[in-house]
Amino acid sequence: MNETAEHPYQALSPDCVLDAVESLGYLSDGRVLALNSYENRVYQVGLEGAQPLVVKFYRPERWRDEQIREEHAFAEALQGHEIPVVAPLRVGGETLHEHAGFRYACYPRRGGRGPELDLPEHREWLGRFLGRIHAVGAARPFEHRPTLSMADMGEASRQYLLEGDWLPAHILEAYESLSRDVLDGIARGFERAGDVAELRLHGDCHPGNILWTDEGPHFVDLDDCRQGPAVQDLWMLLSGDRAEMSLQLSDIVEAYEEFHDFDRRELHLIEALRSLRMMHYAAWLARRWHDPAFPLAFPWFNGTRYWEDHVLALREQLALLDEPPLVI
Repeated sequence: MNETAEHPYQALSPDCVLDAVESLGYLSDGRVLALNSYENRVYQVGLEGAQPLVVKFYRPERWRDEQIREEHAFAEALQGHEIPVVAPLRVGGETLHEHAGFRYACYPRRGGRGPELDLPEHREWLGRFLGRIHAVGAARPFEHRPTLSMADMGEASRQYLLEGDWLPAHILEAYESLSRDVLDGIARGFERAGDVAELRLHGDCHPGNILWTDEGPHFVDLDDCRQGPAVQDLWMLLSGDRAEMSLQLSDIVEAYEEFHDFDRRELHLIEALRSLRMMHYAAWLARRWHDPAFPLAFPWFNGTRYWEDHVLALREQLALLDEPPLVI
């Protein structure tokens, strides 16, 4: 179902971006560079006589103010423990600001390249920092941020797609049956894992949210931080076949456990969490399709070929859900 509602960033012009920055007392040099971001809008804004700022405008109606402030407080807490997380700048004692109906935050510009996850030393470095992040995250729970759940990421995603006209007619029945089987397999994974601890997570710790310099890695974009099992921040760093992923995870966990214990039962959750992410991603694209940035960035979405490939990927994932967990 292609929604026709006015997209939420229609009024966010370059002049609006500059006005928002200057309303905080910064003097811009008029340069505005849009950075890759789709859920929110992120810009690099040049300043007179100073390093540029990175300014993030939150998607309207996605998070409540207290949820955004809790994200900021978590980033500041990590930074306070000398963990290399890019936290928002405080201006006038505040990290969250509003201008022309948009909520936004300013960040220092931090560059870098992607991690080389084929190098054991990079994996170990990331493992140590993730252990430190989780040690802080386990100190107390979030009060306002969501919890990673099968209901939210899996069941709600499935329902959204089935209630719209996204799926081609010849795929609808297969998706309806297969997605239910995948959810059942995910539930079995959570049952095998048992009552594992939940803590404050980065939540979206894929390699694109890790930037590397000569001084090592730093973590960006806590927009999806939430409560959940520790392995959620580990599994997205894995790639390749089963043997390769086991080796990678062994390096990460060995370094991780220098700072925080890792519950081996969470290994049962890796394919379950991967399945949830796949289902959530398809529904996320559908939910955002009315935003003009999405058809431009994801032109392959919403065609017959995409949904055929998605069903095939879910079918392959269903087989993986009942395989033994990775071995560390």
